[in-house]
Amino acid sequence: MTTRTRPLVIVAAFAASLAIGLLATLWLVGGLNGATAPAAIGGPFQLSDQTGKAVTEKSLQGRPTLIFFGFTHCPDVCPTSLFEMSEVLRAMGPDADKVNAYFVSVDPERDTPTAMKDYLSSFDPHLKGLTGNPEAIAKTISAYRVYAKKVPLKDGDYTMDHTALIYLMDRNGRFVSPFNIKRKPEEAAADLKRYL
Repeated sequence: MTTRTRPLVIVAAFAASLAIGLLATLWLVGGLNGATAPAAIGGPFQLSDQTGKAVTEKSLQGRPTLIFFGFTHCPDVCPTSLFEMSEVLRAMGPDADKVNAYFVSVDPERDTPTAMKDYLSSFDPHLKGLTGNPEAIAKTISAYRVYAKKVPLKDGDYTMDHTALIYLMDRNGRFVSPFNIKRKPEEAAADLKRYL
């Protein structure tokens, strides 16, 4: 891949992920089929966090939860979203301890617990990275209606197209809505505190 075409591939992947995110948002809130109730999001899963601790759907119980699906080799959308989530958690102050915040890998081939731990060291310590074997990841992606697809690059490497939404789940582990992170951290934190 030439130095001129690589930025084009990155821009195209970013544009595609934005379009996919918009379509996924409409689909999640029922805007594509005229339904008034949100689609069923979530369900049983079993993954491991960056320390090797098991995390299941039962781990969501008792606290509101923010969930973002992405991958550690993501060039732009993932680090930006995780930074914004970190800013919201920081703005929550001590109440951040009352929230689950998960970064779920869509790239189990590369995102080992060690890779997740190294990657998340740059973000808020409340963020937990979840990964697992390809079957466990596929089951979780399906339960949360996440779009994720491997995209080969000309240099033999690959990237991942994926849904770029942050999911808000209530204290019972039920999907509420996509969480709007594109606002002042204090506003997003105040919104999140309503679910404590």
